[in-house]
Amino acid sequence: MKNQFSDSINLDAYFERIGYSGDRTPTLQTLQAICKHHTETIAFENLNPLLKQPVLLDIQSIQQKLIHKGRGGYCFEQNSLLRAVLIALGFQITNLAARVLWNLPEGTITPLSHMVLRVDLNNELYIVDVGFGGATPTTPLLLKPDLEQPTPHEPFRLLKTDDAYTLQILIGQAWKSVYCFDLHVRQLPDYEVSNWYVSTHPASHFVTSLMVTRPDPDKRNVLLNNQLTAHYLDGRTERHRLDTVEALRAALTDVFHLQLPAIAGMDETFQRLIEPDA
Repeated sequence: MKNQFSDSINLDAYFERIGYSGDRTPTLQTLQAICKHHTETIAFENLNPLLKQPVLLDIQSIQQKLIHKGRGGYCFEQNSLLRAVLIALGFQITNLAARVLWNLPEGTITPLSHMVLRVDLNNELYIVDVGFGGATPTTPLLLKPDLEQPTPHEPFRLLKTDDAYTLQILIGQAWKSVYCFDLHVRQLPDYEVSNWYVSTHPASHFVTSLMVTRPDPDKRNVLLNNQLTAHYLDGRTERHRLDTVEALRAALTDVFHLQLPAIAGMDETFQRLIEPDA
């Protein structure tokens, strides 16, 4: 099978897209800066599966969408793009997969539906993830359990049970589980299977709901259907209901910096999100 992730990456176009003009040597400082710029520029969004459009994982399609067309994407697109960039810069990358725990009852078992990267750097292991949405860590995290780690946004920590790690985020005074993973190396076709499931299964949240997030330096912006929320780092929360298609479109372009695609039926889909019982 052809390795669909092995095609060349346009580093200049990527760095222009995320507004990064710093060093390109494979150091921790470079990795931290790239993760921060990437997460604050390229929004997490699921417009394609919501609008019944394919989510393509070959690197040329990902570059066309996330770089040249001003779109965002979810974990398989975001982390595949970052993976290609980091490999081109000389970082040592290992593919991992995680089971999502976010906002689920304790003990829930979910499939391996999330892509995570491990970076080996200076005899240390880091977890890198720019594609989890509202709880995306905005900096690399040391793969060390029971260590509260600051980020440009909320603190994170990793808990370890046997061979599994659970990533948690501190929201207010409470630690919330984000996902769990082990260090088993995943092959790239594994992501194709998971991507097909989450982007096409009738019960998938990516098919039934609009989910868009992007962090600013002082807050996280979250859009769930027509509910726009800003979670500020000082603890404040602002919520707005978007009652028109025009307001929803404006939020996508102004708050999340998306260039909206010309897809038939998009406004009708947005209207159903605003008036689900209509």
